[in-house]
Amino acid sequence: MNRYRQNLVGLYTIVHKELTRVLRIWVQTLVPPAITMSLYFVIFGQLIGRRVGEMGGLEFMSFIAPGLIIMAVIQNSYGNVVSSFFGAKFARHIEEMMVSPMPNSLILLGYVVGGMGRGLLVGLLVAVIASLFTPLSVSHPFIMIAVVLMTSAAFSLAGLINAVFAKKFDDISIIPTFILTPLTYLGGVFYTVELLPGVWRDVSLFNPILYMVNLFRYSIHGISDVRLDLAFAIIITLLVSLYFIALFLLKRGIGLRA
Repeated sequence: MNRYRQNLVGLYTIVHKELTRVLRIWVQTLVPPAITMSLYFVIFGQLIGRRVGEMGGLEFMSFIAPGLIIMAVIQNSYGNVVSSFFGAKFARHIEEMMVSPMPNSLILLGYVVGGMGRGLLVGLLVAVIASLFTPLSVSHPFIMIAVVLMTSAAFSLAGLINAVFAKKFDDISIIPTFILTPLTYLGGVFYTVELLPGVWRDVSLFNPILYMVNLFRYSIHGISDVRLDLAFAIIITLLVSLYFIALFLLKRGIGLRA
């Protein structure tokens, strides 16, 4: 077996393990996000939405649907990799992969694809739930595919970086609780940034999730609070930066070797 085929087998093994794990414990990985998002649609969309009226020229339910879908993709892509990679590190079998002839880039790719798989599955499930509450029609399918793939990949990488530095199980919940969740809620999921006063609107423009939410909303409804070219540039920059940071950490063995 040549080196190329060995690498493909190794990549397939990691991806298969990650996706099998997601599907095997689907009651924990797929059902809770579906229930949570259903409650968002009922509480924020129907009950509060009736009082809010329109937002950004759309019914409130239609306005928040793209944001809730992309929020589910972000949370589950991140959560899958941070828990899986830290579990491998805690059980110390990550060290076996690190000393194998498999390139670090493929180890990284395997975990990222696994995280993307869960993020996309949950995102699809939430989209189906959203369609039960409000009609969804895709205006720009290629933009939708691009932003979903880049978003899930970026937060899968971020989850791996979190897992690298985590020393105990409590550490893998710090970033999602104190950084990721606030950034998501302040990323324009439930409101248009045009409603914010000047200084807070300017501050919100430093939130990368704002650009992901708006690009995804544009792909469905054709409206956005931000420039599309700027949004793509920021997301691509974030994705590339996280990739090289994660690859550097794996190559150096930071947080992985005793």
